[in-house]
Amino acid sequence: MYMTSTKSNVDTLHKISLFSECSAKELGLVVKNSTERVLKAGTIIMDQGQTGREAYVILEGSATIKRNGKKIGTAKAGAVVGELSLLDSGPRTAAVIADTDVTLLVISERALKGAIDNIPAISRKLLKALATRVRELDRAHYG
Repeated sequence: MYMTSTKSNVDTLHKISLFSECSAKELGLVVKNSTERVLKAGTIIMDQGQTGREAYVILEGSATIKRNGKKIGTAKAGAVVGELSLLDSGPRTAAVIADTDVTLLVISERALKGAIDNIPAISRKLLKALATRVRELDRAHYG
C-alpha cells in the first residue's frame, strides 16, 4: 500500500490552521512521530466516551461527527479531530465515523505534547481554537 511522503504530510499540516505557524522542520518532527492509517467507510475513528490517546488529521476522505448519536458536523480533509482528549486526558466528547474511505495521520499523545512543549505557535493556536469552541458553546447555551 502506498503511503504519502513525509514532505506531503508536512505540506498538508502547514495548510491546517493549528499548524500553520510552524516551520517545516517542526512539522517534520510531528510527522516523524506520527503514523498514517487508512480506514474503510463506516469505520469508527473514535468513539464518544473513550479515553483519547491520539489525535487525527484527515488527509483524505470525510467523516461524520456525532454527539449522543446525533450528527453535529462533518470533518473533511484537513480537519483535526481528537485533540481535546489529549490536552486534558478526558473522555472523547464525540464520535467520528468515516463516511468514505479515509486516510488519517495519527498523532500520538507524545507527539502532540512534544509539539506543544517545543513549538509555541501550536500552544497559541490550540488556545485560540479552545476559546472559539467555548464562545460557540456559550452562545448556544446562553444566547
